[in-house]
Amino acid sequence: MTTNPSTQPLIDDADRLLRQGKYGEAVALLEAFHSRHPDQEPVLLRLAWASWDSGNKEKSLEYWEALLERELKRKVFTGFAYDELVRIYKQEALFEKLVAVCEKAAVAQPDDVCLLTELGNAQLQAGRALEACGIFERLTRIEEDHPDYWRRLGEALFAAGRAADGEAACLRAAHLDPEQMDRYYFRIADLYMREKRHDEAVRFLEWCISFNPSQLLYSCSLGDELIALGRVDEAEAVYETAAAQSSSGAYYNRLGNTLLKEKIFDRAACAFQKAVSREALRPFYINLARAYQEMGQSEQAAEALRQADAEDKDP
Repeated sequence: MTTNPSTQPLIDDADRLLRQGKYGEAVALLEAFHSRHPDQEPVLLRLAWASWDSGNKEKSLEYWEALLERELKRKVFTGFAYDELVRIYKQEALFEKLVAVCEKAAVAQPDDVCLLTELGNAQLQAGRALEACGIFERLTRIEEDHPDYWRRLGEALFAAGRAADGEAACLRAAHLDPEQMDRYYFRIADLYMREKRHDEAVRFLEWCISFNPSQLLYSCSLGDELIALGRVDEAEAVYETAAAQSSSGAYYNRLGNTLLKEKIFDRAACAFQKAVSREALRPFYINLARAYQEMGQSEQAAEALRQADAEDKDP
């Protein structure tokens, strides 16, 4: 995008007004010039920015869309307006418009796998899981040995209600990238956790730990899932193993929060007590007070809050 030398003084004046916060004056100046010289893209670009900064998001998006239409007609796709529209539509949660922009770009550049990937992601965000599956299936046919495409396909299949197929796709990704196998297994576990299918999640979390026992997130997640299944003793044992590998009280605090959500208040209080014994932090004391309050132990709750206040006052 080049600037005509005769246009540069106008651009400079508009930039000066924008720096001064005079958005209305800048927009008026640019619009007057644009109406006479619609081919000048640097002016159109400034209009998009100035309209957004002035609070007129709708008009700004019209200018960005106009810039995109020009980009799509070129042999070399620069993607500047496309990238900005994708960013804005994600930021504003305008997912149907995001899909429309991504579809335009993918049609104009059908062999661009990055644009196809963005389209699939946009369809997922818009709740179009089946369409996203079609895009990611296409990507796996283009590059059969690309683990990320299989992972994305797996996620789309889960979103479409096809968990077994989604699991198989993610496992394909894991076998294509064996050094990162636990990462893919954890993603499968997370997808099952989101669906509250705790038994399936436990199965994959146990595999994650067998591959990479030093990743304590896996142990904590396994503990949480075991608590959801009512297997509290096993969960506490898993958390103890994780806590033994660190001097932080964070693992006990997480255990306490999980037990608190499940209304297992006495064990939650024990976990928070262990957390503050390791690190006398205000959030840990507040959580301990909550557990005591739920058990009706008002004096102990008050003492925990007093300790929290004392920690807050310490330099």
